[in-house]
Amino acid sequence: MGLVAVANADTISFDDAPAGQPPPGWTAGVTGKGSPHWSVEADESAVSAPHVLKQTGKGTYPWCVLNEVAPADGLVEVRFKPVAGKEDQAAGIVWRFQDADNYYVCRANALENNVVLYKVKKGRRTPLGIVGRKGGYGVRANVPRGQWSTLRVEFNGPRFAVLLNGERLFEVEDDTFTAAGQIGLWTKADSVTLFDDFWFGK
Repeated sequence: MGLVAVANADTISFDDAPAGQPPPGWTAGVTGKGSPHWSVEADESAVSAPHVLKQTGKGTYPWCVLNEVAPADGLVEVRFKPVAGKEDQAAGIVWRFQDADNYYVCRANALENNVVLYKVKKGRRTPLGIVGRKGGYGVRANVPRGQWSTLRVEFNGPRFAVLLNGERLFEVEDDTFTAAGQIGLWTKADSVTLFDDFWFGK
């Protein structure tokens, strides 16, 4: 049973956005240091052809958030494909994004084969404990490099649920950020990651 009953949903496929530049209606930046580079690119492997959103820059935590959507509760889902990265091969979803240093993020990592949910408060990233379990760091999960996967987060009040490729992995409870905030995408370090079909609802 999901945490959120979806009444209204929208999908952004990036196909109508001009290639070679950031998608219109989004703001990109970084938590920490670095020079992230988010751009819409043509890609023959796109889930919905012809375009994807690609992050190729380097930074502590690059992010790209949607400007006009800021729900308190809802869900976000995205198709992602880790392409390269020596330090990391990460793809993440952010929600309740207050600013570059304060938000929630759930990320899947193809190098570590795990999925972890964090809060970023005052620029510091902290993993959050899983409901019904003591200790640990996220969950082990197969996150294949060079293949498309689906990451989904449902958030309702202090309760968050994480799904990977349709499988419900875990839930988290946290009340650090309760106000509405922006939603968007996230990577780490030198990750080169493709994103497509960004789907959100409430």
